[in-house]
Amino acid sequence: MKSRKLRELNVSAIGLGCMGFSHGYGPAPEREESIRLIRRAFEMGCNFFDTAEVYGAGDNEMIVGEALKPLRQQAILATKLHISDNCDKSLKSIITAHLDASLQRLQTDYIDLYYQHRVNKDIPVEEVAECMGTLIKAGKIRGWGQSQATEQELRRAHAVTPLTAIQSEYSLMERMFEKDVIPACAELNIGFVPFSPLASGFLSGKYNAQSHFTGDDVRKGITRYHKENIEANQPLLDLLNQFARHKQATAAQISLAWMLHKNDFIVPIPGMRSEARFKENFGTLEVELTTPEFQQIEAALSQIEIYGNRTDEDIARLYR
Repeated sequence: MKSRKLRELNVSAIGLGCMGFSHGYGPAPEREESIRLIRRAFEMGCNFFDTAEVYGAGDNEMIVGEALKPLRQQAILATKLHISDNCDKSLKSIITAHLDASLQRLQTDYIDLYYQHRVNKDIPVEEVAECMGTLIKAGKIRGWGQSQATEQELRRAHAVTPLTAIQSEYSLMERMFEKDVIPACAELNIGFVPFSPLASGFLSGKYNAQSHFTGDDVRKGITRYHKENIEANQPLLDLLNQFARHKQATAAQISLAWMLHKNDFIVPIPGMRSEARFKENFGTLEVELTTPEFQQIEAALSQIEIYGNRTDEDIARLYR
């Protein structure tokens, strides 16, 4: 598989978002099947795997850790900590405790890329950056990042300890970071890692107004999946399908190819739970848009209004 750079980390051009192996998109595969699939993704050339301590209350890290244990030296492992502790402990001790717990679940003694999972507005980013710098010097993490950071937050943090990557939602349906965050990443040599690059599957074209989601599937709370918005967003799928026919590809591949064409420091991490999806999404790397084709898509997008979105608040309401 082709590779890209997230600052100093050499990663496969498309990574694997592992959250769905525990929860979030309906029934998860059996544990042994999840482990097999993660290893199969590696066999197919993917070396970049993303998890978080909050996914499945730690269970996701354990699955990923077990799957990658025999491959650890060849894999680039990313996980995230959510700092919400409200106690008298120092920030350094809080972050270190979170990291040590993740290391134990992941069965490893270092993390390649350690993100702050959403930027806590009550904690100065400079203080978090300083703690991450200490962990890098100690060899417990190789690099660090922020999730959903603003341009100002990433610049302030980067000035203390250089950031390896920013992970945020980014797709044809969510482009807010194009105006400031992504240009700042280009300027400062910071990688950009889009989660939900296929808009939680919407851009695959496999769902319609009659689609039904059950259990803990986050799409029950994502307003893009409301019936009226699915119908209203059909022009976007029509555009993707038009180019998919032209390129002998799929709508998902055109979506990812558009993103990869944007900048060479962008590395999407779609969630995938079957070999068929591995083959489709990794196969995007054989679908290259020409500059005129890319410009045609951009021009068409400027005329298409997007309905609905994906917010943490909407998703959180599903679990109350």
